[in-house]
Amino acid sequence: MAVTLRDIADEAGVSVMTVSNVVNGKSARVSQATIDRVTGIMQRRGYVPNAPARSLAAQRSHVVGVLVPADEGDSLLMSPHHTAVIGGVERQLRRHGYHVLLRGIADPAEVSEAVRGWSLDGVILLGFLDEEVDGIAIDGVPVVAVDSYSDNPGTVGVRSDDVAGGFAAGRHLIELGHRAIAFAGPHFSDVGVVRRRFDGFRAAFDAAGLAFDDRRILESPTTYADGRRLAETLRTEHPDVTAVFATADILAIGMLAGLADAGVAVPGDVSVIGFDDLEFGGFVSPGLTTIGQDLTAKAAETTRILLAEIERDERPSEPVTLDVRLVERGSVAAPRSAPGIAR
Repeated sequence: MAVTLRDIADEAGVSVMTVSNVVNGKSARVSQATIDRVTGIMQRRGYVPNAPARSLAAQRSHVVGVLVPADEGDSLLMSPHHTAVIGGVERQLRRHGYHVLLRGIADPAEVSEAVRGWSLDGVILLGFLDEEVDGIAIDGVPVVAVDSYSDNPGTVGVRSDDVAGGFAAGRHLIELGHRAIAFAGPHFSDVGVVRRRFDGFRAAFDAAGLAFDDRRILESPTTYADGRRLAETLRTEHPDVTAVFATADILAIGMLAGLADAGVAVPGDVSVIGFDDLEFGGFVSPGLTTIGQDLTAKAAETTRILLAEIERDERPSEPVTLDVRLVERGSVAAPRSAPGIAR
């Protein structure tokens, strides 16, 4: 016989309405102790909510759209960073009874179409340029833009402290004695995540009384294959470079492989530092020194903000910026030619 709300309520010693509130995610009306007790009984007894009835009762779909850019006709390929964030968001939303719709968007105009077509309760934008987020308009549906610096009043931004991360990477390399340092990442404009990381990186030169040579900006898509290609040309096109700051771990790890193929020792000849602190950065050899951002916290904060607006109409007045940290492994060391620095 199927387990009913009445069965759960009787065992928990609460009303059917209380159990219904827990099932429908109306956590503001129920204490955390009661939520834990009710959900524990539901899990033990194998209670499965009726999704259509639940959505009708709550006047919600309990579906959140995670939308990522994808060219029309292409498969939905995502960076390891995006995969980690989406995995964290899905786990958090699942705990609160929500489902995730993952959708590739070829044109930002499709965002509003996705909201209407799928009756989404909320939207998470991941990987969109600030210029694209600026033009997105969705009325009545909460929107959280991850890694966004857009001023769009209809979205809330959640990002890591990209300026501080860029500064920490530059300062670490400079303090070790590096001066010919390259900045590797995708093309950037006057706004956005990569721009903020570059601004912080360049500020480290200013703080040290040094000048950064813009000819050492190496533009590249942030993929493993592009990192390998970039490394293959580094010694021929920039033979003086002793260190590289790559704006994503996957790009940095591709460079480690490409430098090894070219017979360039890391960190003996060239040091490499990344940005993300993805798990596989500790598995490569040498281990990747990187600027760590807390992707678990980023996913949790994104989910918290979205659910607070969906369920309680609460919205932060300012974007949320998360701290970063320097994670030292084996891919960075002092340059051979640094005066007064022992190797």
